Amino acid sequence: MQILPASQAGFLPAGAPQGSGGLEIIMLVVLMVVFYFFLIRPQTKRAKEHRELVSALDKGDEVVTTGGLLGKITKVSDDFVVLEIADRLEVKVQKHSVQATLPKGTIKSI
Repeated sequence: MQILPASQAGFLPAGAPQGSGGLEIIMLVVLMVVFYFFLIRPQTKRAKEHRELVSALDKGDEVVTTGGLLGKITKVSDDFVVLEIADRLEVKVQKHSVQATLPKGTIKSI
């Protein structure tokens, strides 16, 4: 019985292709660019817009919170705002829970 080397016995190919790996690097770069433009960039843009919204909050603004509360800001502090959600009913919420500001008079029209 004759013992053959592994490459001749059919276990391994006789000559593995010798590539420079350039295609793999290009695909990796393309994938990173796609992730940047479709995932990372839009998220950072939304975060910047929300930071600007929170820093611009002022007394008298009508806002909606992430929990769905609709109210008028009566007091602003560093981390919290006080919302008047009904006559003489005020709640204190974190500034970052404010989702959007509304045009003046929106509460009365609802």
